[in-house]
Amino acid sequence: MRARRTVAALFLTASIALAGCSAADPESSADDKAQSAAKPALQDGGAGSGYDSDRQSSGAEQTKPKDPVALAPTHIIRTAELAVEVKDAPKALAAARGSAESAGGHVSNESTERIDDTHVTSRVVLRVPQEKYDAVLAELAGTGKLLSRKADAKDVTGQVVDVESRIATQRASVARVRALMDRADKLSDVVTLEGQLSSRQAELESLLAQQAALKDRTTLATITLVLSEKEDKGQKEEDDPGFLDALGGGWYALVAVGVWIALAVGAVAPFAVLFGVLYALWRWVLRPRLARRPVAEPAMPAPGPGSGPAPGQD
Repeated sequence: MRARRTVAALFLTASIALAGCSAADPESSADDKAQSAAKPALQDGGAGSGYDSDRQSSGAEQTKPKDPVALAPTHIIRTAELAVEVKDAPKALAAARGSAESAGGHVSNESTERIDDTHVTSRVVLRVPQEKYDAVLAELAGTGKLLSRKADAKDVTGQVVDVESRIATQRASVARVRALMDRADKLSDVVTLEGQLSSRQAELESLLAQQAALKDRTTLATITLVLSEKEDKGQKEEDDPGFLDALGGGWYALVAVGVWIALAVGAVAPFAVLFGVLYALWRWVLRPRLARRPVAEPAMPAPGPGSGPAPGQD
């Protein structure tokens, strides 16, 4: 009986052990599955993934191009000359003036001339902003038949920078001289410093004038536009001289000659009157008196001694 109980106890113990092993195996398999599922998670979004992403982001930051360094602005003087043939020069001139004003510019110079009473020629100088230069130039060239075009661009960036640097240096020099004048005690020192200050201020004003001129020329472009109408050949042929024109020209020449003769007579008339008066005085006053004046007889020599009548004379 005791042996049966012992065998039953052993069998129960063995059964419990086998049950525990079978219960432990699913947990271990679940852990294995969790680990196998965690590996791609680590590769994609886990701790290892974070390290790799940080490394990649740091590498991307290193390879990312830096912001370009801001370059100094360029200063360019732009000029252009256009010659355009149009049908109506005054109308085209008004359009060109409107184009410049709408672009924010102005008219610097303008002249209009009528040639041979057949066609009109206009010349205008326009000042337009640099950013509107190309647009205005293209608009002006399209107003008619383009005869000629000349454009020029001159880079004066170095000159502008040089003038600005000299202005800064000159201002500092003027400030130093003024500081010395404030500390000067002797009259001679004050006089000397005033002379230095005057010369340096004059040079500073000259530099400021150069800077203003450069700013004006680099801010506004200059466009010289020449507008000309097509010469009317038919009108020119109609103006050729004919018989009536020659007759009128001859009559005009005759009148002109008569006028010149009258002018010559008028100029000579005072002298002719003077000579006529002098001739009348000589002819009717002086000449008769000279004719009536007695002529003196020549004196006879007195007879000498021994002189007598010639022989044969009583």
